[in-house]
Amino acid sequence: MHTCSSSSHHGQPQRNKHKNTMRKMCPNFDREDALETVLEVPIPEEMFSGLGNNVALRWQNMATWMKAQTPDKWSSPIIAGRYNEMSFLLYIVGSPILPFQIQVDRAIQRAVKHSSIEASTAKYIVQQYIAATGGQPALNAVNSMCVVGHVRISGSEFHQGDENVKVRSNHDAGGFVLWQKNPDLWCFELLISGCKVIAGSNGKISWRQSSNQQRPICTGPPRTPRRFLQGLDPRATANLFIEAVCIGEKIINEEDCFILKVDTSQSTLEEQSGAKHEIIHHTIWGYFSQRSGLLVKFEDSRLLSLKTNKEDGDVFWETSMESVIEDYRYVDGVNVAHGGRTAFTVFRYGERSANHKRELVETWKLEEVDFNVSGLKPQFFMPPPPQ
Repeated sequence: MHTCSSSSHHGQPQRNKHKNTMRKMCPNFDREDALETVLEVPIPEEMFSGLGNNVALRWQNMATWMKAQTPDKWSSPIIAGRYNEMSFLLYIVGSPILPFQIQVDRAIQRAVKHSSIEASTAKYIVQQYIAATGGQPALNAVNSMCVVGHVRISGSEFHQGDENVKVRSNHDAGGFVLWQKNPDLWCFELLISGCKVIAGSNGKISWRQSSNQQRPICTGPPRTPRRFLQGLDPRATANLFIEAVCIGEKIINEEDCFILKVDTSQSTLEEQSGAKHEIIHHTIWGYFSQRSGLLVKFEDSRLLSLKTNKEDGDVFWETSMESVIEDYRYVDGVNVAHGGRTAFTVFRYGERSANHKRELVETWKLEEVDFNVSGLKPQFFMPPPPQ
């Protein structure tokens, strides 16, 4: 964490006026008489209160933690192990990226001529969703976005075989900031329990980096983070599911919903695969309320094969996710989900040892949503320089 705020580079946009439960300012640790500084990623009160029994001790502990974020400290086995654990959680839960680039059209229209009944039904459902989230003019009026929120992540350890997995009762709390500028520029910063990950797209490549990495990892062409599709970016959601097929109906939280399904094409899967891994399938489902037209659940399933040099054969990772989306509110005429809960299941199998399973749960809540933020320049979305 740095004491320089990303938001200070772009001015202070108008914020939603609802209760703020995030810490944004901290004392200057080098000079007591200096002005307070702005935290790069706001900290939820829940995380701050866990740093000590009183305010002075909490700030002292935070100062100690901040000064410990140096490369020489990462060589410690304890700290390195913690970072590896949190990096796994952050990449799987906090900042996963969808396997393809979503084209953000000015008008979300697709011809229904020559379409199957399932495909034409999906297009009709998407048009109802566009109307429910504010209508085409309101969505087209958005050219940039800034979101501040907090998360809680809890999870189990890896368990063997098919035994039941119990998620820990304790959890890790953190905060995040998400910037976006159409069409393919975005930057996501997540700070949780002393670990940080940054992910983004500069319009040409997608990248990500955690606190203990010297260099950002480039992950191919610009792609969309899953978080946009959890009720946050209706236009991206509509453009994703306009190519879907309707496969049936299901009741979700007492809501009758249509189910739309999107399968990643074989050519896209091959593009995303590499010399040491192969993406076998990646499928996405959206559940749209028949009553409100809104997206109330989002599912994602991916199977990845890792090639090994052993005679045991390949190792397979299967990640499935179910995200329930709630608390829709209008911001500048756009209906945005302000909260939700996501359950993840990670399977690892194919080794000579027993199969392993792990479950993770993330609960998130948005504190601030702002559209059309002035001052966002393309340079802001570039990968950070090597440390």
